[in-house]
Amino acid sequence: MVVQAYILIQTEVGKAADVARSIAEIEGVTQAEDVTGPYDVIVRAEARNVDDLGKLVVARVQGVGGITRTLTCPVVHL
Repeated sequence: MVVQAYILIQTEVGKAADVARSIAEIEGVTQAEDVTGPYDVIVRAEARNVDDLGKLVVARVQGVGGITRTLTCPVVHL
């Protein structure tokens, strides 16, 4: 079973579309959409385990230019 998460992203002004396009190309990202509201991009991602998810977020997603803040929300199945 894989670990899934939503990653809520704030970007620099005018960078949301570029950030979403760049992140959509990252392995492990299943969806990346630019949105309106308090966050500029919402990403759905998956990894084999929590450690791999953390590496995906820190090493790959946060490395995309134009991002100012991320919030990772793991999916739970209650």
